[in-house]
Formats: sequence, C-alpha cells, structure tokens
Amino acid sequence: MKIECYECGKARKGLESLCSNCGSPFRISPDFRYHETLEENFPYIHRQISLGECTTPLVRRDETAFKLDYFQPTFSYKDRGSKAMVSFLAERKKDVGATLSEDSSGNAGASIAAYGSVAGFRVNVFVPVTATGPKLDLIKAYGATVKTIKGSREEVRNAAVNDGSFYVGHSVFPEFRDGIRTLSYELFNQYNSKLPENIYIPTSAGTLLIGMYEGFRHLLESDEITKIPNLIACQPNLMSPIKSALSGVEYVPSGMKSLADALVTEKSPLLGPLVKILREHGSTITVSEEEIMAARSRLAHSGIFTEYSSAVAYAASLKHKGMGEKLVILTGNGLKNKFQ
Repeated sequence: MKIECYECGKARKGLESLCSNCGSPFRISPDFRYHETLEENFPYIHRQISLGECTTPLVRRDETAFKLDYFQPTFSYKDRGSKAMVSFLAERKKDVGATLSEDSSGNAGASIAAYGSVAGFRVNVFVPVTATGPKLDLIKAYGATVKTIKGSREEVRNAAVNDGSFYVGHSVFPEFRDGIRTLSYELFNQYNSKLPENIYIPTSAGTLLIGMYEGFRHLLESDEITKIPNLIACQPNLMSPIKSALSGVEYVPSGMKSLADALVTEKSPLLGPLVKILREHGSTITVSEEEIMAARSRLAHSGIFTEYSSAVAYAASLKHKGMGEKLVILTGNGLKNKFQ
C-alpha cells in the first residue's frame, strides 16, 4: 500500500492525519491487484474488529436501484470506515493510547463509539451544545463520553483535536476513508462486474464519494472494469459548497439549516481531491427542501425508510436527465430523524 499526500505527494511517516508539508489529506493507494476476498484488499489490517457487518441489500424500484447501506451494525454506511480505522488503530495501541477523540453529533460519532468500545478504547465524542436526537442517544448508548461545546462547528473540531487523546476525525483520517472501498467492491460483485452508469451519492465532506472512487479506481487498475461510473455528488441547496467550487465561485453560506442534517460541511479538507474527481468522473446536483421531503416520502411509500440526508441523493436522481442506469446510495436509517 502507498500512503501519500493528495497535493504534494509526500509519504506519510506515522499515524498523522494530514501532511506535515502542506496540510492536505493523505491518499491510500493499493499497489496490488484486486482480491475477491475483501479483507485481502486491506493488508495493513491483521485482525478485523467486527460487529457483524454484512453485504447490504441492493433493491430496485421502477428503473432505479438503491443500495441500502444503512443495513449496518450502527445503522449507517460509516461502519465501513470505522471498521477499517479502528481495526488498524487497535494493533497500534502503544502509539495511539487508550482514548480516541472525534467531533460528530451524528452517524460517525455513533459508529466510532461502537467500534472503539469493542476494540477496548475509551471514546470522547465532541458535539455542538445544540445537538439532540436519536443519533446523540446512540453515541451515548455505545458508551462514549459526550462533551458538548459552545460555538461553531470549527470550535467543536478544535476541542476534539486538543483533547489530549488520539484524534480520529473521520473526514481526514485516511484509514477511515479507505474502509469505504468495500462499498465499491460489493457493488462490483452485486452487479456481476457491470456497474451502472450513474451513481448518486449524498455528499458532505466527501468521505463517501472519495472512498468509493478509490475502490472503483482499484478495480479499473486491476482490469476488472473498463471505466469508473459517473459519480454524482448530491447536496441540498442550503448547503452546497461543492457546486460553488466546481463553478469557480466563492461559497456563501445560506445561514439556514437543511433537513439533511448529516450534510453540514461548509469547509471540507477533502474539497481539493473531491473537485478533481468530479471534474474527471462526475458532477454535482443540488435539491430544495421540498424536493428532499418529497423524495423521502416517495421512498417510504415504496417500503424504504431512510433519513433526509439519504433522500437528497434520490431527489437528485429524479432531477437528473442523464442517460443510463441509476443507482442511489442510501446511507442512514430513517429512524435517526423525525419524519416531517
């Protein structure tokens, strides 16, 4: 495996999350052919920390396919990243220490709390003072210590970074993002090697989309596929920094909260590589709050109950006029939101 900075190419020296030379995130690149046994694609992990993960369902409604990736132990796709990251860190406890810190009031916080607990870590999860709801309840239930912070989202992150424990911010820690490759491999197998043309991905910091891209890139370089699908970053109109970045204009926050409460990143450390991937292999679509509500209701009436942030991807697929088969990634269980 090669671990290099996305921007300057400097090799990672230890367990750092960001490049000491330029401050950019690291990229983990497999330097071997794809293995059918998924675990063999992660040679840096020798003992998998498992909570009973499974291949998540792929279902179809009319002409659209849905990957129900919330069929995971903590009810979100984030378990793919947590499993890889925590398994990696569990083998390095002498360097890491006994306690992990993370900033998240949502799916990532719950997932890292669960996997960290099973691996024998204490987990501190830093959340905004305004955080409430089922996701916060899950974080507490898994045994994490919740620390509420007054101030902006950046101030919450800074508190986690300066906690004195080992910071595992899921948007920057490379092994977390690398664990998402398993989603691409699963889709490759479920589609019998013939992937759909268009994949709609709920996007916040970009962890999911970049992780999927890296999985598809590995398959492409292993001659298992002939091209990478069209990856479409889906965001609400009220939180759409990717659209601004692709357009080359400065992003101006709306100041309003979206129903899609998991898609809240305004300044992603992954924005550079994310924009590069989308310019070569995709695009972005934004949707209104009304379109999000309608999409979630339409999914529920078809027997698929997902959170609003996932419904953003379905709403975007309904707007997209592109040709070819459509696949929507649904990332979080609907019970994690109140249904409005």
